[in-house]
Amino acid sequence: MEARLNVFGNAVATKYMKYLVAAGKAVSDSTLPAATQELVKLRASQINGCGFCTDMHSKEAAHAGETSVRLNLVAAWREATVFTEAERAALELTEQGTRIADAAGGVSDEAWADAAKHYDEDQLAALVALISLINSFNRLNVIIQQPAGDYQVGQFA
Repeated sequence: MEARLNVFGNAVATKYMKYLVAAGKAVSDSTLPAATQELVKLRASQINGCGFCTDMHSKEAAHAGETSVRLNLVAAWREATVFTEAERAALELTEQGTRIADAAGGVSDEAWADAAKHYDEDQLAALVALISLINSFNRLNVIIQQPAGDYQVGQFA
């Protein structure tokens, strides 16, 4: 399987990807916990059906020490007991922020208030930026049908 477009071989796509990666630095440099960042990226990628990003972020999270139990339960986090209340709030915000088109009111006040109980303003800003960013990456990869399965940890470092 080959992608419809080689984002690393096209000048416009490469430039766009560099901007996305640069935007991600603001999030990775924030105090939002790294484990939460990977869980958010994984959950949004699952919802969006982005195989490439699901592959990438599950491998990166495992490499960073995330357990297989938690990784396997991200898709069913509501029923799982392995996530903290803060992580659950972040996952709820991720789901609502990713499914904006499916939700009449967008992100609920309740989801926002719950996240705000666990994260300070800078962390909330990072969380919102991350949800937005991973959705952008997901959409790009789904549109071009970027193949999944061959990602190597640190491949884009």
